[in-house]
Amino acid sequence: MAKDAKASGSKLGAILSKYSIFAILVTVFVVSSFLNRNFLSVMNLTNILRQNSVVAILAFGETMLIIAGLIDLASGAVLALAGVFSIAVWKATGNMPLALSVALATGVVMNAISGALVSIYKTPPFIATLAVTAVARGSVLLYTKGQNIYQIGNYVVFGQGYLGFIPIPVIIMLLMLVLTWYILNNTRFGRSLYAIGGNEEAANASGIMVPRTKFVCYVINGFLVGLAGIIFMSRVNAGLPNAAGGYEFEALTAAIIGGTSFSGGIGTAMGTLAGAFIVGIINNIMNLLEVNSYLQQIIKGGIIALAVIMDIYAKNKRSRPR
Repeated sequence: MAKDAKASGSKLGAILSKYSIFAILVTVFVVSSFLNRNFLSVMNLTNILRQNSVVAILAFGETMLIIAGLIDLASGAVLALAGVFSIAVWKATGNMPLALSVALATGVVMNAISGALVSIYKTPPFIATLAVTAVARGSVLLYTKGQNIYQIGNYVVFGQGYLGFIPIPVIIMLLMLVLTWYILNNTRFGRSLYAIGGNEEAANASGIMVPRTKFVCYVINGFLVGLAGIIFMSRVNAGLPNAAGGYEFEALTAAIIGGTSFSGGIGTAMGTLAGAFIVGIINNIMNLLEVNSYLQQIIKGGIIALAVIMDIYAKNKRSRPR
């Protein structure tokens, strides 16, 4: 009897742990609705969905990387480079498919460089993506001479348009959610990411092509970053070379808050989506309450630190003998 009760309690604890992130999301939403009456307005909720679509797409890529024990600190800079290049091509040629392809190709190429540095030359991901950050940000500033690009015309449809009553960025975000979920749960590649993040030596011994898997993971992330660049520039109706500074940390925060372990081997697409909207709602309510921008940065830093501490605590708890 005691054994059954213990098993039931353990099962209940596992269920609560699995879905706690969604309870937190609902709590943050409800509390925010009481803190400011404008929070529940249709315009504000639509803005939250649009703005966080970009962060969520970046966070899906970051989640796959972190699961494999990797990281990308260049996603903000590469987003700006991909978006600006895309708009420049659009304004020069008027060819939309070509402009979109340039954004996606730019994201893929820049992340392929990160992937090559990490998987071929064994460069720590932190250093490799910092180097790519400098190259990407310097390149976009050199190309534009630091000037914004305006009058982007029909390009705005990807960030400001609707399909029926649903904003197009939200539809794209949901498609990327399904894609990420499918990769992580239904492909050999996804299982390899978990195996590498859990124990790279064991994964290598079991026949997984670790360097190639890491490289492909960066390439997939590049596709998502390029896509985010299209939506971001389209939403703000301009090509901004200094855009998206700090977005890599927003994506990291979303993934970690969503339950992705910074130690690797653990993470889900749905958890990351919830994490992205928790961060987005907190950002939104702080803006509505006119919280000082410097204080907002401190609060965000505190949230990241708290999420990492909770991750370490959970990891230590899992490793204790029962």
